[in-house]
Amino acid sequence: MTQATIVDSHCHLDFADFDTERDDVIARAIAAGVTRMVTICTKLRLEPQVRAIADKYPSVYYAAGSHPMSVADEPLATADELIAMSKHPKFVGIGETGLDYHYTAESADLQKQSLRVHIAAARETKLPLIIHARAADDDMTQILREEFSNGAYTCVMHCFSSSAALGQAALDLGFYLSMSGIAAFPKSQELRDIFASAPADRILVETDSPYLAPPPFRGRRNEPAYTAHTAKVGAEVFGLSYEDFAKQTTDNFDRLFWKAKP
Repeated sequence: MTQATIVDSHCHLDFADFDTERDDVIARAIAAGVTRMVTICTKLRLEPQVRAIADKYPSVYYAAGSHPMSVADEPLATADELIAMSKHPKFVGIGETGLDYHYTAESADLQKQSLRVHIAAARETKLPLIIHARAADDDMTQILREEFSNGAYTCVMHCFSSSAALGQAALDLGFYLSMSGIAAFPKSQELRDIFASAPADRILVETDSPYLAPPPFRGRRNEPAYTAHTAKVGAEVFGLSYEDFAKQTTDNFDRLFWKAKP
């Protein structure tokens, strides 16, 4: 039987953690059945470097945006700037953007402004919005709903580890929830229960590497090959075989990230 293939919908291959062995990291991912990866640019001034990685490796695509934790230190993105970047054939998503009040609550107003800019770009380009949400559930729910009422857009709640209420609000808008290594941690049963109550056709998997390695690699540098370990837990959550869960999440990815479809 051929190996099930899967997608790492969110990683950071431009980070220095991978500088000395990027070729090997991508080769290991492919050997593990992770045939496509989306590497995420978190500061727009670094977009050329992230784009170069996507250009170099056939299996890598990219997205770009201003991470909420860095909006106070970076020029505010414009929708036009994001739309212009999106013309590149391997640019497949807008973000990551969002709200993070855990570490950077002092820039909340700027984060909200930035988030709305990214939503406008997602709406215009028809590319999925990639959301980072931490300790900001109420504001996030309000903005996502408000903006959706102004015009539809698609979205994934990346590395979803928020409340059941925010998860349901996102699902109600037709959005997707992405499982990271956090969902595989032993103490994450409450989070697994939230995923279990979601439709299987709205789930993606990701590493967010180099962060959040799933067991048995927890505490070490994460890499795209480890998507398979999170997906094995995801398969158990949904009562599916690994092969069926890999196929389901890949189909979901292709529907949402339509520009990265083979």
